[in-house]
Amino acid sequence: MSEPYSRRAPGAVSTAPAPGAAGVVEFLDRVDHAVATALSTNPAAADVSRDGWRVLLMLARGTGRSMGEIAGHTALPAPTATRIVDRLVSLRLAYRSADPLDRRRVVVHLAAEGRGVVESVCGRVQRMLGPRTGTRPVAEHVSTVPGGGIPGPRSHRS
Repeated sequence: MSEPYSRRAPGAVSTAPAPGAAGVVEFLDRVDHAVATALSTNPAAADVSRDGWRVLLMLARGTGRSMGEIAGHTALPAPTATRIVDRLVSLRLAYRSADPLDRRRVVVHLAAEGRGVVESVCGRVQRMLGPRTGTRPVAEHVSTVPGGGIPGPRSHRS
């Protein structure tokens, strides 16, 4: 019987993923599925895209953010970030205001309804993952990745 077709070059050595990496990838896949499920079953978040969710999370971690900060943190092109914020504003999950120090600059804030969506979705994700993760918060699992975990977002000026 011949060996099945392989994309590897002749003589190439197959390497298995590091033991910890496979577990991390599997865990992140579960988290991704839990977030998608929590977003799709929350009526207030049903129309929020995954990129919109990333913007909501960023806004939930602090005070208002400029469009440049949002685009940089989410690694989205500025026009795409603007469309996502437009959508969040139309859903009343976020709102814009002028920067008090520079009236030409627009600052995006998380609205009360947006905070409720973030809390609801995060709570649901934690409950969905709870049986698999024990009592440790999801962030603690990610911090156990070999090499110090997944790097956080780039720092930006406030």
